[in-house]
Amino acid sequence: MHSWSHSKLNSEGRQRNLHRGVVGHSERLPGSAWFRRHKAALVTTYWGVTASLFIAGLLMLILYTPLESTFGPVQRVFYLHLPTAICTFVAAFTLFVASSGYLWSRSMKWDDLAHSSGKVTVLFCTVVLFSGMIWGKSEWGAWWTWSPRLTFSLILWVLYVVYLAVRIVIQSPTRRASVCAVYGLAAFIDVPLVYVSVKLIPDIHPSSIELNSAMQLTLFVWSFAIPMLMVGLIVAGYSVHLRERTCASEDIGSESSYEHEGDQ
Repeated sequence: MHSWSHSKLNSEGRQRNLHRGVVGHSERLPGSAWFRRHKAALVTTYWGVTASLFIAGLLMLILYTPLESTFGPVQRVFYLHLPTAICTFVAAFTLFVASSGYLWSRSMKWDDLAHSSGKVTVLFCTVVLFSGMIWGKSEWGAWWTWSPRLTFSLILWVLYVVYLAVRIVIQSPTRRASVCAVYGLAAFIDVPLVYVSVKLIPDIHPSSIELNSAMQLTLFVWSFAIPMLMVGLIVAGYSVHLRERTCASEDIGSESSYEHEGDQ
């Protein structure tokens, strides 16, 4: 009984010290206390602004933006397609940076960021492919054609879907993080290939579209709304993965402490 009580007191003491250390460190960070107090309001404001931009963009498409003379109504897909394609590359680059960060530091927080970025990359690349298919059906009479740009874009989507699948298959957290970090670095090679195919390889995909001032303003609004959505989703996913990993670590620690106390 004395041994069990002593072990419990030591465990509780370590937890209190850890808590004080974490809180003390965070309180020393500039602005951290202010951020914690206002976090809910900041998050609500961020998503409110993002939603407002999307609503404004949709209203502008319906009520304000004129039809493009060459492509007609399907050209409206362009305002979604272009910013989403750019954000796909940014999300993939974020995964590349996070993978590099994990291999350098072995900190699981980098793996959490890479995981979240991978999900957003797949989501945005899916939107790019489907919006491109809508354009293709209207302009080329086919939902799909194996042009260089579309082919490299599909390969990009497959690579990052496989990335997420690998994360499901590998059970060991550290091994999963290491394998996925190396894979994330290799998968990023396709991003410059997509860019090169846009700039250098002849393609039936239009390379540019003439926009008047109203069209440029609409594109400007969408070029803020979609990146804000991307950043919000990556940060939200990172927070979820970080919280899940922290809870899992605490559960394992509790089970180990319980088993140790039982042995005593």
